[in-house]
Amino acid sequence: MSRLRLLALAPLITCLIAGPAAAAPVNCDGPGYERFGPASVTGAIVGAAVHEGHAYVVTRGLKPPVLAEIDLATDKVVRTAPLPDGPADGEPEGGWATAVSGGKVYVGTYPVPDLYRFDPATGKVERLYSFGRKGGFVWSLAAAPDGKLYAGTYPDGKVWEYDPATGAARNFGVLAPGERYVRAVAADATTVYAGLLDKGKLMAINRADGKVRELAQGPTGIGVVADHGDRVLAVSGSTIIDVRKDGTDLKKVEAVQLDALTEAADGTVYGTSRPDGAVYRYRTGDSGVTKVADPPSEGDETRRLALTDDGTLVGFSGSGGMWRLDLSTGAARFFDLIDIGLPSGPERPQSMLLVPNRAVYIGGHFSMEVRDLRTGGKRRFRVPGEPKDLVRRGNKIYAAIYPSGQVLEIDIRTDRLRSLGYLGHGQQRPWDIEYDPVTDKLLVASAPLGAKLNGALSIVDPDTGEMDVDEGVIPDESLMSLSLDSANGVVYLGGDVLGGGGGTPTKTAASIAAFDLKTRKVLWQTDPIPDHRTFQDIKVHDGLLYAVYKRDSGTWIALDLATRTIKHRGTLSGYGELTVHRDRVFAQTFFGGGNAYELGSEAKQLATGLGDEWYTNPQLHFEPGSFNAWTLVGRELAKVRLDPSCPVVTP
Repeated sequence: MSRLRLLALAPLITCLIAGPAAAAPVNCDGPGYERFGPASVTGAIVGAAVHEGHAYVVTRGLKPPVLAEIDLATDKVVRTAPLPDGPADGEPEGGWATAVSGGKVYVGTYPVPDLYRFDPATGKVERLYSFGRKGGFVWSLAAAPDGKLYAGTYPDGKVWEYDPATGAARNFGVLAPGERYVRAVAADATTVYAGLLDKGKLMAINRADGKVRELAQGPTGIGVVADHGDRVLAVSGSTIIDVRKDGTDLKKVEAVQLDALTEAADGTVYGTSRPDGAVYRYRTGDSGVTKVADPPSEGDETRRLALTDDGTLVGFSGSGGMWRLDLSTGAARFFDLIDIGLPSGPERPQSMLLVPNRAVYIGGHFSMEVRDLRTGGKRRFRVPGEPKDLVRRGNKIYAAIYPSGQVLEIDIRTDRLRSLGYLGHGQQRPWDIEYDPVTDKLLVASAPLGAKLNGALSIVDPDTGEMDVDEGVIPDESLMSLSLDSANGVVYLGGDVLGGGGGTPTKTAASIAAFDLKTRKVLWQTDPIPDHRTFQDIKVHDGLLYAVYKRDSGTWIALDLATRTIKHRGTLSGYGELTVHRDRVFAQTFFGGGNAYELGSEAKQLATGLGDEWYTNPQLHFEPGSFNAWTLVGRELAKVRLDPSCPVVTP
C-alpha cells in the first residue's frame, strides 16, 4: 500500500481505535455552580395573638423568626422584633404558640421548643425556657387568669406549666400512652384542657394537684380547644365536642372541620373551616353550624380569630394575611401582611419543577415562586397550602397539596388555579405525584394523619377530577413514594410502617409493591431490608428499583425487579429524592452539608456543601442534554454542574 493511501486512511484508523465519535470535551472549569437569589420568599405566619388594639404575629420559615406588631387602628405593621437564637442545638424557625399574660406576649417556638417573651412597653425580647431539644415543637400556649402559662408540646406529648413570676416550670407527664402531640390547650382558674392529636382525646388537668381525667373521646385528632364558660369546646375532624367541665352533658355535633374559634359576649362562637376558610357560627344546643360568610381568604388556614369592640371579626391567615369581616353585612377585606409591612425573607422550599427553556417553579408555604428563564424575572402567586410535589402535563402543572390533600392544577401560561378535588379517606399528606402518559392519569402516593396506618394510591383524571382512591394498597403502611413503568402499566410503591405517625406499627420493615394499573391489583410485595421502616423515595431504571430509606442512616439499595433481590447497597449522608437523567440515577440528600450522588454499583459523590435547607425532600431538576441541575444552595435557587466526569462541586 502506498504511503499516500496510508495517510488518507489515518483519520479512519484513529477513529476506529478511539471508538464511536464522542461528544464535545467536558468542560470542568469554573466553580461548577451559579446562584440566582432566594428560591422562595415568604410572609407566612404561624402564631398570632391580639391585645389592646394590637395584633402580634410570628413568621414561619425565616431564620430568625420575626414577631411583628400590627396596629389594628391603621392595619399597618408598626414594629418588629427577631426571636434570638438560644444556646440549645438548632435554631427557631417559627412560633405556632402565642398567648398574652400580664400585658406581655409569649411565643413558643419550633424546631427548638423554647419559650420567649416580648414586652410591648419596651420592645424587648427574652428567651425564658426550653421544653426539650432540637426537633420539638411548642404547639399550643394558653394563659390562666392568674398569669401562669400552659404549653402543649411535641414529641413528648406533655402539658407544661410555666410561672412568669418565678421562672419555675413543671410538666404533668404524658397524658395518654403513646401520645406525641398536645395540639391545643385552654386554661381557667382551676383546670387546663388539652386536645391530643394522636389519640383524639380531650383531657382535663387539675392545676393544683396535677390529676388528669378524660373529658371526651373524639373520632380523630383534636386540634382546637376553647374555654366556653362552664363548658369546653373541642374540634375533632368535622365533629364539635361540647361538654361541661365536669364531664357531663357531652354533645358531639357533626359540622365542618374548624381550625380556629372565638367567642362573642352573647355566647355565640365563631369559627373558620378547613379546607375552604369559610366563617361559621355555633351555640351550645345547636344541631350544627351556620355559615356566616364565604372565605375571606380562599383555601387558607386561620391561625387566630378575634372580635373587635365594634363587632368586626378579625382573622389571621397562615399564608401571611389578615382579614376583617363585618358580621352584619358579610363584607370582608383582606390584607397581605407583606404589603402592610411584615418583613419577608427566604424560606425552606417544599418542591421544585423545571419547565425547560421557560421557567423554574418553586413550591413554598401557601405560595408558588416562578423564575422566568427567558427574562430572568420572577413572580409569586398564592396557592392554598404546601405543594409537596409537582408534575407537568403539557401546559399544566399539578401540585399535591398539604394539609388539605387536594390536587391543584396550575396553568403555566396564565397561573390560573383549578382544584381537582380532595383525596379524602383521611389522606391529607400527598407525598408524591407522577403523570402516566399512557392512561393520561395522575398517580398520587399519600399518607394519613394521626393514628391511622393505611396510606393510599390515588388515580386522578386531570380533566374531570374523578378519583379512584385505593386505601391500604400496602396494608398497614402509608405510601411515601411511587415510580411509574408506563411501558408495562405498572407503578411501584414505597411504604412506611409508621403510617400517620401516631399509631402503633404492626410491621417492622417497609415494603415495595408492584401495582398493575390495568387490573388495579398488587402483583407482588417484598420487604427488602429487615427493620428498615420507611422508604423516602424509589425510582425504577433499567430493570432495577433504586430506593433511599428515610430513617435508617442513609441506606440505599438497587433491587433487581426480576429476582426481587438486592443487587447493590450502600450508605449516603442522609435521605432525599432520586432522579433518572441521561440513563443514570442521581440522588440528593439532607445532612452532611447537603450532597449529590450518582448511584450505580456504588454511590459516587458529585457535590457537597449544597446545604440542608429543603423543607420536604432535596431535589434535582436537570436541564435536557446536560448535567446541569436546578436545585438549592442554602436557600438560594442554584444551577449546579453534576457531571460524573468532573471533580466534586463544593459551593
